[in-house]
Amino acid sequence: MVTSQHKTIFGFIKPANDAHTLGLQSAAETLRECGYRVAVAEPRVQEALSHYSDTAARRVIIDWIKTERISRLGLSYRLDQADAVNMVGYLYEELKNNGLMSFQDGPVEAIFFGGLPQTCQIIQREFKGSVVCFQGGESISETLELMEVPLDLIPKTILEVGKYDDSLMQFGREIVASAQYRGERARVPLSYPEHGTRSDTLLKRMNAVRNSDSDFLGQIPLIRAHVGPYSSEQDRPEAVRECGDWCKQLAQAGFLDILSLGTSQLSQSNFGEDWTGRINGGGVPINSIADLHYIYEAARPMLVRTYAGTKNIPGLAKIYEYSINICWHALSLWWFNKLDGRGPYDLYPNLQEHIKTIRYIASTDKPFEANVPHHFAFRGSDDITYAVTAYLAARLAKNLGIRTFVLQNMLNTPRSTWGVQDLAKSRAMLHLVRSLEDDQFKVILQPRAGLDYFKPDLDEARAQLAAVTCLMDDIEPDNMSGPSIIHVVSYSEASHLATPDIINESVQITLHALQKYRQARLRGMIDDMTMNEEVLAREAALYNDSKAMIQGLEQMIPDLYSAEGLYKIFIAGFLPVPYLWHEAQEYNHARSVKTKALRGATVVIDKKGDVMPVEERLSQAAKNLSDAEYYLQQQMI
Repeated sequence: MVTSQHKTIFGFIKPANDAHTLGLQSAAETLRECGYRVAVAEPRVQEALSHYSDTAARRVIIDWIKTERISRLGLSYRLDQADAVNMVGYLYEELKNNGLMSFQDGPVEAIFFGGLPQTCQIIQREFKGSVVCFQGGESISETLELMEVPLDLIPKTILEVGKYDDSLMQFGREIVASAQYRGERARVPLSYPEHGTRSDTLLKRMNAVRNSDSDFLGQIPLIRAHVGPYSSEQDRPEAVRECGDWCKQLAQAGFLDILSLGTSQLSQSNFGEDWTGRINGGGVPINSIADLHYIYEAARPMLVRTYAGTKNIPGLAKIYEYSINICWHALSLWWFNKLDGRGPYDLYPNLQEHIKTIRYIASTDKPFEANVPHHFAFRGSDDITYAVTAYLAARLAKNLGIRTFVLQNMLNTPRSTWGVQDLAKSRAMLHLVRSLEDDQFKVILQPRAGLDYFKPDLDEARAQLAAVTCLMDDIEPDNMSGPSIIHVVSYSEASHLATPDIINESVQITLHALQKYRQARLRGMIDDMTMNEEVLAREAALYNDSKAMIQGLEQMIPDLYSAEGLYKIFIAGFLPVPYLWHEAQEYNHARSVKTKALRGATVVIDKKGDVMPVEERLSQAAKNLSDAEYYLQQQMI
């Protein structure tokens, strides 16, 4: 008897112009572990899908489907919404025209589509259930269920690691269903002399929380959230006033400790200039010191911080100091420049400007956050790079005189990451960065949910927020005083802009979930993740590989912790970014290293598709150092 996994063949395809492949890779690897044959379209077929409106191009796709004998077809497109809907429509009609659908006695029994939430909503409406959609945030179990994989075909190891993610979501759903979180009260106002004044600091507030009386189980974390209202229908002064009103509402409610002001791209790149004829885009259009003073006063007694500049970076950091008493500064080192389209500088000058700014920050004795690892993950880098870049940034900051380092850890990034891998990655990174601690340098962990983690269904998103809060607490389950700061991403992230009411509710969900999860742990009602064998094995491997990578870099690059050193390791390809859109020859080595999703992790692979050992990665990239030196010399001319 032929078993279902032998006769069912999955085929996955995306257009050539969409670099987002980790979702497809993750699904493909998981299905292979379940015993299925999976065909992933080669570049020639991907290019054909990019030209789906052309009859000859569709013939290439149909021939591929026939040749591979595909019975379940998966499509992915995370760019233009209208283009995605048209693509699915053209291909669906072509399948029917060729009699390939199962209701025509053809081989294709199911079509899956992974894309942006709004695109999925339109496709589900247009195709009336004929296309099964993945909007993101699906667990391993949910993914396999939607793909109609029988339970008896799923390996025990996948069921075990999937059980952790499922248990977190179940816990989150119970938190939301009970609605008890809505009774969560704001913390009793802190009382210390500098509270809410221009002498207030993050460390003073953390110390006050540590010494305050509370019935919260363990130490209640400081809560940070992003605030940035803007409508294109508003003029600039009106938009700034609305932001001020939001700040006053949040301050009065008392749930938020740290307001992260979401300024516009123009605020970051053209502060204080004439914006006539320029498009603001999203974010609050702050363009003067008076605007910043206004926001600061409206937000008190909350601490305030905002995006760094992308031009005149040290100068804007100084303005933030005396206008909003910025509670900590954040810079992205390799990012927020021409490389990602966020700023006017080339990579090397950007690194130089960031280092100048870090020196200034050190002179103020303010904390510094390196907004780095997840920007690499956004562009397809592997988990070793995630941990290594966090360490490199922290070591650089320490060398430049920073005394307090805020370590932001964006969980669920990429969204294909399994919970056990998130724990392993977080712990390995934390272990590496904390190895730098001494009397002059301290690390503050600040976890957060992933940017594209949440589902558009608001109740599910609320449950996800509760679930990821539990994941945060499992990073160091024995540490009842951590994390010291939680960056709360509002549950409406995938649906619409978070208003003060949504931000406050998101904080309530976070605090309530944290409290209930800790209580459940003490009562033995949840799994103890401190000794989970899967997590421990993954953590050890990731830590050892990351440490080997760091040691290799330090041996090969004498000036590693400098603008020159950080530039060279990027150009040589030590830090892979296969999704980087910038096509300049200068970045070819960084873009050419391939990664794939494997068992909930992201790994670097060789030409055969096998995991590439760290030693081989170092050796391959070392061959490109002469090219990196050449490009550096060109930058210096």
